[in-house]
Amino acid sequence: MVAGRGSRMQGFEGNKTLLPLVPEKSSCEGSRPILLHILSSLPSGPKVLIMNYKKEEVINATRGLGLFYCEQPELNGTGGALIAAKDFLEKQECDQLIITMGDVPFVKKETYRKLIEQLDNHSLMVLGFCPKHKKQYGILEIDKGRVQRIIEWKYWKTYSKEKQEKLNICNAGIYAARKSDLLRYLSVLALKPQKVHKEVDGKLLELEEFFITDLVEYMVKGGLSVGYVIAQDETEAIGIDDLSMLEKAQEVFQREEG
Repeated sequence: MVAGRGSRMQGFEGNKTLLPLVPEKSSCEGSRPILLHILSSLPSGPKVLIMNYKKEEVINATRGLGLFYCEQPELNGTGGALIAAKDFLEKQECDQLIITMGDVPFVKKETYRKLIEQLDNHSLMVLGFCPKHKKQYGILEIDKGRVQRIIEWKYWKTYSKEKQEKLNICNAGIYAARKSDLLRYLSVLALKPQKVHKEVDGKLLELEEFFITDLVEYMVKGGLSVGYVIAQDETEAIGIDDLSMLEKAQEVFQREEG
């Protein structure tokens, strides 16, 4: 998913998935784009980039890699991105797929593999991680080894301290799914948008958005099993939302790549 604007990346107007992991002239200018690093870690198979903002830049940066491209007509959430890719997914001759974000660069090859391997037992897999501080991450509610739902921060922050302490696995926003089950429930998700309020160009608007976290809940209610894999460490789940996180990711990359 490479469609978002990255509005918190102050002073940068490009597509944030093309920001460098190796800074040169500045933090925002350099080499080894985030997106290309992610693509190098994924298993073999057809790959599609779901685009919107600065899509021409994304296409130019990935030309010649044998990728497919799909446009998300409007920025209407992570679930909206999957709905936009539904026609592409229906045409693919595969049983399993990975859903990953264009701003989470350090998920390891073996972690992606573990997610796929567990699809023998579950319809959907969620990548979880255990950070030192849960901040405002979504949290996995788990019962008997299965994910029941993903609880957003605005809800779990109201829980008692005792209850919060029991919920310690956060959502990295990376998934694997059986294609047939995912497609079936994308049709359900498409009928159930969420109303959200967002500031766009200085105006507060009410928008309809779709979220993968809702998809998890619908699948569980439908009797399907949702499992999880825990990342080796917190670094795997680093998401690059702003300049400080970009600089942290660049430090991690330099350390890991030597």
